[in-house]
Amino acid sequence: MHVTAKADYAVRALVELASVGGDGPRKVDEIAQAQHIPLSFLENILTQLRSAGIVRSQRGPEGGYWLARPAKEVNLAEVIRAVEGPLVGVRGQRPEEVEYKGSAESLQQVWIALRANLRKVLEHVTIADVAAGKLPASVAKLTREEEAWTTR
Repeated sequence: MHVTAKADYAVRALVELASVGGDGPRKVDEIAQAQHIPLSFLENILTQLRSAGIVRSQRGPEGGYWLARPAKEVNLAEVIRAVEGPLVGVRGQRPEEVEYKGSAESLQQVWIALRANLRKVLEHVTIADVAAGKLPASVAKLTREEEAWTTR
């Protein structure tokens, strides 16, 4: 899986919002500076996250962004889908919509299995987990496997 800059920035922005608590809105430029995210890129991402109901915004001198619900209720899969669309796509289609013939017929099952495994991680890790630096045990266990750290 390729994690785009957009998905990475979206998660980092939400972690930044979660790390300061829900005391009030944070200004876009503060979030951008704290996480080293280009301001114009972040503004577009926050607009998408607002449309998805993940963040709320307020205009004016006291305005900014904050999480629309508790960080423990926002998982990484939801964030990535909000800014990128489905977790696994094959030529712009969902895996269950792709059809193969002949010897490649079982390839559809490979794409569905890939999506299922991504979901096992991304739907179980929340913004609160990342902000606290404490991942679910099942995810942390995966990172302890030597093979996980090897680039192929």
